[in-house]
Amino acid sequence: MKFSVFQVSRKGGREKNEDRMGYCYTRESGLFVLADGMGGHPEGEVASQLGLQIVSALYQKAARPIVKDVPGFLASALMAAHHQIIRYASEKGMLDTPRTTLVAAIVQGTSATWIHCGDSRLYVVRDGELLTRTRDHSYIEHKSATASKPTSMNRNILFTCLGSPTKPLFDVTGPITLQQGDKIMLCSDGLWGTLDDSEIVRQLSQLAVSEAVPDLVERALRSGGARSDNVTAIALEWETPDSFESTRGISTDSIHDGVFASTIQAGLLDLVVDDLDEAAIERSIAEINAAIRRTAARKP
Repeated sequence: MKFSVFQVSRKGGREKNEDRMGYCYTRESGLFVLADGMGGHPEGEVASQLGLQIVSALYQKAARPIVKDVPGFLASALMAAHHQIIRYASEKGMLDTPRTTLVAAIVQGTSATWIHCGDSRLYVVRDGELLTRTRDHSYIEHKSATASKPTSMNRNILFTCLGSPTKPLFDVTGPITLQQGDKIMLCSDGLWGTLDDSEIVRQLSQLAVSEAVPDLVERALRSGGARSDNVTAIALEWETPDSFESTRGISTDSIHDGVFASTIQAGLLDLVVDDLDEAAIERSIAEINAAIRRTAARKP
């Protein structure tokens, strides 16, 4: 695989930055993850950090060197992260649970598949146009999709997230076949909340990701003003031509089988795979399999 990647997170006018992002890759597979800890609940930075660490730890375990069932893995990993956040809150005796959004994409072979829960977004830009983007799990997005009249509802009100007492809802999209020059960006609502999709697409289309991402982040911070949300984004360009590669270009061709690279550090909680609650992971996998069976049973 060959791709260029750039990531940045900037603190806005908030007390702390609860956004987290990072990526991991093997010779034949790459994982890109972004989480935005939710304000109004305690320790959002813990929830987002847990989300990244759990998903990346499970990815390291599964990518040998590829993930065999990408949609199934993403669903199970997201549910495992949710259970670990609940477990953390329980062990701490917290009256309210930390909560976070999460969006994650796996790129391998010639395709990309992604999952999201909440309102952290993924954009795919091809040939100067928006190919697709995720649809927020927010009441305003749901209303906009089903009503003919615009609504004044607060865009920040979500109906699902990781860490909530109710089982999280999520969408898995893909696989889509990638073409040379495709750009994929994961971002927090601090970015898309102040910039139009047209502006995001234009910048991603005209600039390399190493230029487009910091430029978009700066624009979002300026637009948000003194009370700006934290702004975080990670973007990649697929199969960047040799003449266009920057110092941030990555080629996995020289990576040996079994080698795993990651920008996601244990950091806050110092978790490793062996620390995961295996029972919770098994429960999440069982829930996913049961949902798949129910969906299959409903088909004519």
